[in-house]
Amino acid sequence: MAKKDWKAKAKALRKELKSLAGEAVSMAEDAVGAAVEAVGAVAAAVPLKKAKPVSPLAPASFPALPKIAGVEFAAAEAGVKYASRKDVMLVRLAPGTAMAGAFTRSSTRSGCVRDCQAKLALRVPADTGAAIVVNSGNSNAFTGKVGDEAVAAVTGAVAEALNLPASRVFSSSTGVIGEPLPHEKITARVPELAAALREDAIEMAAHAMMTTDTFPKGASATVKGEGGDILIAGIAKGSGMIAPDMATMLVYIFTDAKISAAALQKLVSRNVDATFNSITVDSDTSTSDTLLVAATGQSAAAEVKGPVAKAFETALKGVMMDLAHQVIRDGEGATKFVEIRVTGAASDADAQKVALSIANSPLVKTAIAGQDPNWGRIVAAIGKSGAEADRDRLTIKFGDILVAEKGWRNPAYKEEEGAAYMRQPELVIAVDMGLGRAKRSVWTCDLTNRYIEINADYRS
Repeated sequence: MAKKDWKAKAKALRKELKSLAGEAVSMAEDAVGAAVEAVGAVAAAVPLKKAKPVSPLAPASFPALPKIAGVEFAAAEAGVKYASRKDVMLVRLAPGTAMAGAFTRSSTRSGCVRDCQAKLALRVPADTGAAIVVNSGNSNAFTGKVGDEAVAAVTGAVAEALNLPASRVFSSSTGVIGEPLPHEKITARVPELAAALREDAIEMAAHAMMTTDTFPKGASATVKGEGGDILIAGIAKGSGMIAPDMATMLVYIFTDAKISAAALQKLVSRNVDATFNSITVDSDTSTSDTLLVAATGQSAAAEVKGPVAKAFETALKGVMMDLAHQVIRDGEGATKFVEIRVTGAASDADAQKVALSIANSPLVKTAIAGQDPNWGRIVAAIGKSGAEADRDRLTIKFGDILVAEKGWRNPAYKEEEGAAYMRQPELVIAVDMGLGRAKRSVWTCDLTNRYIEINADYRS
């Protein structure tokens, strides 16, 4: 073949190859474009869930909680129900930690609750540590022996990883009722959790136990003890299925105080009714309600007693109240934070009946949501409460506005004033029974369309 012919042929081949390469790139681009269009079509066909709106009553941010000596936290993604979010948390408590608690009185309480109650009743060897493990997405309630086996598997795995007796590992589960807990997903993460434990991860732990919550909840206090400060820090979850029956949510409070388990339990039990048993979102009590309080004894301060004991109890109650109120501020669909303040009742029991009757009334709660000062619904709620009442001695106020007294509407009351008051985000509805000296305050929220949306969509 002549040199000239060979060069011409090579040139023609190169041109053809370049043409084929261009066609290949074009075909690839067309294929990618088609794939992108297909994905877009599928995405458009699948309805996306709206981002969860944060409660308008939420604090500006999670508080800066103090590190409690002898307490470490970790959280991980176990995929119990939620994807791409931490849903299990672990707390390690130092040797010598004293534990106390309170729980739901539900007759269908979960295996976790029954297990915690049994463990708190046991005698504890001196200088024994403890742990708390919590998962969200599944409550492991009403799951029979399978549920008990899941509790044993999770607590056993934590006990082995942290070299603790299983009797000192306390567990909680929150979420859907009646579905077996996929405990193997949690136990698979235990080594990772154990390796990640650190003192400054309490906020991460608070996030990991959220379900319908729109924000993590935390509170703290400092007490001047003899020889040093005593620190208290607590976290909670709760938004719906909230009604007084102790503890109305999941709550974990930690302190470095030197105090015995028996003394700590007395303080917790004494302050339950005024805090966690005085809130209601929807009158429904959970199967999983748990409050655990742990005292590591690692403060430089002396043992809690005398005047310090009173200050410590006041501070502990304050943390409990703060967390309880945050639950109401995060009530499902809530736009109003409401105190029902009952005074002048014939007995403590009657004061509680009236306060809860008003706080749980759908008619009262929807009127508040609509910013309607319909005080007649409050009268009706008092009347149905079962408490002793005298129409002519009742006084009803919206904040400082006198609405009704002496058996009828206050002649000076103006509906416009009541309506203007109801537009505020925080309200006080005050009722004086005029019969005695007993009183009770209960905190609640309004009932909005959003509450229905959340609960209609809860399992989907």
